[in-house]
Amino acid sequence: MAVTVKECLELQLQEVEMLLSMFPKKGEINLDEDAVPGMQRYLRNADGALPPQLEYSIAIDVGEAKVKVELQVLLPHMYPHVAPQLFARSNALHRQQQLQLNTGLASHVSSLDSGELCVFEAVQWVKDNSLPYLENSKISIESASKAVVVKETLHRMWIYSHHIYRQELRKKIFDCAKKLNLTGFCLTGKPGVICVEGLRENCEEFWLVIRYPNWKHISCKHVENIETERSIDSLRLFHAFEDLQFQAHGDYGLRNDYHMDLGQFLEFLKQHQSGHIFQILFGVEGKLSDK
Repeated sequence: MAVTVKECLELQLQEVEMLLSMFPKKGEINLDEDAVPGMQRYLRNADGALPPQLEYSIAIDVGEAKVKVELQVLLPHMYPHVAPQLFARSNALHRQQQLQLNTGLASHVSSLDSGELCVFEAVQWVKDNSLPYLENSKISIESASKAVVVKETLHRMWIYSHHIYRQELRKKIFDCAKKLNLTGFCLTGKPGVICVEGLRENCEEFWLVIRYPNWKHISCKHVENIETERSIDSLRLFHAFEDLQFQAHGDYGLRNDYHMDLGQFLEFLKQHQSGHIFQILFGVEGKLSDK
């Protein structure tokens, strides 16, 4: 018998309510305040539009020192019959340890019975298995601290999409950039362009998160790495994560097939010392019209 979306969402709601009762303290579970009410409204009247995918994070204390490991959770509408997206991160882990931890987590989750709720199992696995990665990271950090010069690298990614319209997707982009301390911009419309700059591991995590589960017609066109002995903040081209919405060509009403004014976009790039990126993104040299 085929499983319905409604049945899956009912299970997701039961699971998140159980997790909220198990992690009652403020800050233990970070969940949009309208997420649960939105699902409840849909379940009362399933004729309306589907609610956004359920997304939340759980702060897990690991070891006697109670080091925080955050488990980020994104549930497809058909979870638990479709695998969830889970990502564990901690400020106490560097990129390699974080990658190894998530590889182990993914392997464990894939070994569980298909169709069963598994977020609590993932929480327990992170709690029981993160300590060796944290200890290895501490050793690596202590070794690195003995170096005479500590260098940091600013990572900047230029991402191109055929279009960016959906409010749910834009919210995900902005929330993720803010959470990872990334600056840059998101150009809404057709085409869509995203720039993020910050620490490399944070940029790569952003790229991983926004592509899931299967964002078609999106690609990372160009990456810049700039090394410095100072703070990477001195190298940022953008002071915040901006929302760009330039006037479209023509009068298209409510249709979602309009093209943004790329002349305005080129001017914006040049104002931020990035005019050369226009040709990388679009394959043509940008020229500003005479005024």
